[in-house]
Amino acid sequence: MAGSLRESFFTPCSSASTCDTDDEGVRGTCEDASLCKRCVPGAGDNFCPHWVIPCFSIPVSGYFARVHGVNQLIKAFLRKTECHCQILNLGAGMDTTFWKLKVIYMTPEQSANLLKWAANSFETAMLINYEQVNMGDRFGQIMIENLRRRQCDLAGVETCKSLESQKERLLSTGWETASAVDMMELYSRLPRAEVSRIEALEFLDEMELLEQLMQHYCLCWGTKGGSELGLQEITC
Repeated sequence: MAGSLRESFFTPCSSASTCDTDDEGVRGTCEDASLCKRCVPGAGDNFCPHWVIPCFSIPVSGYFARVHGVNQLIKAFLRKTECHCQILNLGAGMDTTFWKLKVIYMTPEQSANLLKWAANSFETAMLINYEQVNMGDRFGQIMIENLRRRQCDLAGVETCKSLESQKERLLSTGWETASAVDMMELYSRLPRAEVSRIEALEFLDEMELLEQLMQHYCLCWGTKGGSELGLQEITC
C-alpha cells in the first residue's frame, strides 16, 4: 500500500545541526528505554543486545505490560486480516517492534495532519499508539518538568489530558472507531500467573509508584473500514 501526502505536516529544520540539537532530548528517552528493555533477550527479544549494554535497574512490570498490550493488538489485527496487510513504519528509533508510532513529540497540529493523512490514504487500516495520558495532574506535571530538564519538550501533551481526549483525536482525524486503556487497567487484565512470574523478576518496594506511572501511560487504537473483517472488535 502507498499514499501521497499533498501538504507537508513537518516543519523542516534549517540545517542538520539544528535537527540534531532539537532531537537530542528525544533521543535520550529512546536510549533510556532501550537500556531498560535490555533484560528481555532471554524472554524472546534477540535484538536488544545489539543496541545497548546490560543494566540492572529495570521496571520489568511496566515494560512487560506495554509489550504484551501492543502485541495483543498487532496479533489480533494480523488474525483479522489473515496477514493480507501491510504494516507501515513511521519512525522507530531503537524499538525492535518497529511499526509503532509516537506523536507526543509533535505539535497537536502536526500529529493531526499525520493522522488525517493515514486515515485518508488507506481504505482499511488500524493505528496503534502508546503514549502518555492524564498529564494534567500533579504527577503528570512532574513528568513534564523532568523531561524539560533533559531538553525534551512534549509538544503534543495537550492531547494527552485523558483517555477521552486521546480517542477524540483519532475520531476527529478520520478514524471511524477509537479505543483507549491506561496501562494500569491493562496490567490488571493480565493473567495472574504471568503477573506473578514477572513481578518475581524484580523487587518493588513501592508498588504505588509503579501504579502511578502506569496510570499515566495508555494504549490507544483506531480503525477505519474493515467492518467485514471485524476490525472494530479488536481489543486488548
